[in-house]
Amino acid sequence: MEEQHISVKGVDQLQLLGWHDSHLRYLEKHFPARIVIRDDAIHLTGEQADVDALKHAVTELLFLLNRNGKLEQKDVETVVDMVKSGEPAISKEMESQPPIVLYTKTGLIRPKTRGQEKYVAAVTKNDIVFAIGPAGTGKTYLAVAFALARLREKAVSRIILTRPAIEAGESLGFLPGDLMEKVDPYLRPLTDALFDMLSAEQLQKYVDRKIIEIVPLGYMRGRTLNDAFVILDEAQNASALQMKMFLTRLGNRSKAIVTGDITQIDLPDRVQSGLVQIQNILKNIEGIAFVYFEKQDVVRHRLVKEIIQAYENFGDSAEEE
Repeated sequence: MEEQHISVKGVDQLQLLGWHDSHLRYLEKHFPARIVIRDDAIHLTGEQADVDALKHAVTELLFLLNRNGKLEQKDVETVVDMVKSGEPAISKEMESQPPIVLYTKTGLIRPKTRGQEKYVAAVTKNDIVFAIGPAGTGKTYLAVAFALARLREKAVSRIILTRPAIEAGESLGFLPGDLMEKVDPYLRPLTDALFDMLSAEQLQKYVDRKIIEIVPLGYMRGRTLNDAFVILDEAQNASALQMKMFLTRLGNRSKAIVTGDITQIDLPDRVQSGLVQIQNILKNIEGIAFVYFEKQDVVRHRLVKEIIQAYENFGDSAEEE
């Protein structure tokens, strides 16, 4: 008897196995080997030829799920026919693809630029990562994807998302509602990212159970955040004292990502940005990484890169006058 194992850690198993395990049942019907799903792995047992064929099929299905972000019944049927007819594997393409951060119902999330690839590598190796660069480079979006991936893998038990509630040209006092309703517009980019990756029902369940918390930075004081993935967004608008307060909240088995754009600071003139200061304070500490994005890493509309370049050119010309 032959036994082999295939890791499915971080994979959306509902997509892989199918509704009510329909994909799994189809594989079992066409291959004599036994399939067991346990501990984030697929365990295959049987005669060597049967196990090898089934492993080939599962590998191809993982490739399709990786490439397309979803798996349909026709994909499973095509792969089974391909393996039984002895056609060569197409999954070798996976080796040249950037790593996947998160599988979602609508697709997969992976780095799209060189800067994002460095970001993924830094978060994988370090407990605290500072992501600094212009808008549109995916700093916040990837941070939320990282957090959800770690939650799915049970590497953490909760996610905490926070932002400074700094007024960028508007006045909080004139907004309607209580404090949380007033700061909601400042936290909205975080919830927008979550809505892209989770169903509304799943997100509401996580929020109700405090598995996901979305709070203003000022509410973090006095807390100790154990077993958590913590994201501080728009950190250029955190003061030096707020930055120290945030970083010293981190507890055991926790990770943090701090994102910001130091060209868009909305703090009063005499208040130093904690994100600017921290680059000199923590630059040589093991386990902490700084990743810098450039305008080439912008993944929004193609004009965003040109807009950023135009502002840079305008700033250079203004300084020369």
